[in-house]
Amino acid sequence: MTRDISPDISKIRLLLTEPHECSYLKDQLATTAFVDPELNIDTALYGRMSAMGFRRSGGYLYQPMCHDCNACVPARIPVNLFRRNRSQKRCWNRNSDLEVNQSDGIDIDEHYPVYNRYISGRHHEGDMYPPNRPQFEQFLGQPWECSNFLEFRVEGSLVGCAVIDVLPDAISAIYTYFDPVESARSLGTLAVLFQISLAQKLGLRYVYLGYWIQDCQKMSYKTNYKPLELLQENNWKISE
Repeated sequence: MTRDISPDISKIRLLLTEPHECSYLKDQLATTAFVDPELNIDTALYGRMSAMGFRRSGGYLYQPMCHDCNACVPARIPVNLFRRNRSQKRCWNRNSDLEVNQSDGIDIDEHYPVYNRYISGRHHEGDMYPPNRPQFEQFLGQPWECSNFLEFRVEGSLVGCAVIDVLPDAISAIYTYFDPVESARSLGTLAVLFQISLAQKLGLRYVYLGYWIQDCQKMSYKTNYKPLELLQENNWKISE
């Protein structure tokens, strides 16, 4: 089943999945629209589709396209308007000893154990559990041309990583994983703060955070970054 998505890029095919169990809302069925995997997607087109609410997972661009639910709302931070709150300032200062390395590739032998511990310790009830190495390599270990890895290290040891895509006017936050023994550092928060700082340095306008879902607690953290823009009725609006 296919569907066009916009008059501007109407020749792009979307492939719709059959309804399946929703990963975020209990007792809900979800349908996902994937961009035709045979399409050559350059960074410019990727950026345009991100502004329309699409996300990347592994080698695919996708968007929820459920028949009777629109709970998944694309969210982004306008970085030039962002100001850290007290908690975020404390998180930033608490991690002053961290070394952050930015690269376009990773040592999977080093990263997979951290990812394994993260999924097993923090998401053991999710659809990514139990983790395995092929899953990791397919999801995060095959970067696109615009992909970067932000490695967080303490005295040289890897404690976490944020996977990002650098687009023409934004950074797209793909995924962050960290060692649960470092939970006191709030590395998930630090990863977003670092991406905001990086976007500002690069002269980019936004950090895309993926989808915000009002009734999903594990998505609630996104409203801690203010101002937050939400894509509603095909328009980006600052959330109140």
